Amino acid sequence: MKVAVTGASGLIGSALVRSLRADGHEVLRLVRRAPGAADEVRWDPERSEVDLAPLAGLDGLVHLAGAGVGDHRWTASYKRTIRSSRVDGTWVVAEALARLDPLPRVMVSGSAIGWYGDTGDRAVAEGEPAGDDFLAQVCVDWEAATKPAEAAGIRVVHARTGLVLDRSGGALARMLPLFRLGLGGRLGSGRQYWSWITLEDEVRALRALLEDDRLSGPVNLTAPAPATNAEVTRALGRVVHRPAVLPVPALALRVALGEFSGDVLGSQRVMPRALEGAGFAWRHPNLEDGLRAAVTPVPSGR
Repeated sequence: MKVAVTGASGLIGSALVRSLRADGHEVLRLVRRAPGAADEVRWDPERSEVDLAPLAGLDGLVHLAGAGVGDHRWTASYKRTIRSSRVDGTWVVAEALARLDPLPRVMVSGSAIGWYGDTGDRAVAEGEPAGDDFLAQVCVDWEAATKPAEAAGIRVVHARTGLVLDRSGGALARMLPLFRLGLGGRLGSGRQYWSWITLEDEVRALRALLEDDRLSGPVNLTAPAPATNAEVTRALGRVVHRPAVLPVPALALRVALGEFSGDVLGSQRVMPRALEGAGFAWRHPNLEDGLRAAVTPVPSGR
């Protein structure tokens, strides 16, 4: 396959590029600067520009670009950045794909389980309506921005990703130093559900979305067994052989994180029904095994 990837320098994107190339696929990385390598393609979402010539003959695109929701405090300005980096960028990419001849077979567009809002203890799957908080509404507009590609007849998949577990990035990378010092513990009540997936399974799922023509529309990229925050912290403590008994009060999180604390303290019990229906087999369906795989360095030479 010939596949293009936006957000190729991020945690998920870089792992996806490595995986595809290891199997002999041609991968192009969309970058916002002048290309510095043969596999780079210029795009500028702020100017609605994509260099189409290198994308001729493209089989699929995986769109992962977007400002990190936990990278900064949610000021009014940064909330605009979160929205525009997803919605505007997705529209630009979708329109570009729609202009290619021949058309690519598939656009896999990043989304998030934030679509569902706070679901408490209630399990939700792909058919559920969107929540009403900020991130949920961003996800609604984000997914709607793929319409140019859909209207052109391209198969579009919305990859609603959960908490990705890997020691090199994301939430787990921030948690690990504290837990290894014995300073980890539940956040708030600990009863909120975290729907997680290991980076390895995230990449395998994205590749399934590229390759499986049966999958379209929203697909939850999570493991089949969501866990509460308390369960996650206890399991992580066992994996790193340290106690995990120092809770972080909800009030302290709200003071430290502002509006983003709602995402940390909120509960999303998300089930990956579409992946299950397609016969996807997780390498790490169990939380403790997944955490152990995520925190254990891969031996050199593998």
